[in-house]
Amino acid sequence: MRFSIEEAEKKFGELIDLAQRGEQVIIEQGDSPVAEIIPVRRKKFKLGVLEGVLTAEGMPNFFEPMSEEDLRLWEGRE
Repeated sequence: MRFSIEEAEKKFGELIDLAQRGEQVIIEQGDSPVAEIIPVRRKKFKLGVLEGVLTAEGMPNFFEPMSEEDLRLWEGRE
């Protein structure tokens, strides 16, 4: 669908809705197209991407005190 700049200013919300529904929305100045409204493509979020990779056994327990060796390395003492 094609709209003049003036029409687009008045119907901006409607044009966004059209684009989200998959309509091609082109804004023209005179007879020349100057812009197109397209929806943002969102990546689908997938739960469990690291399932089986990260396990409780492989993760450090941040509530436990550090060993003397780990503390020495953390503080930069060798």
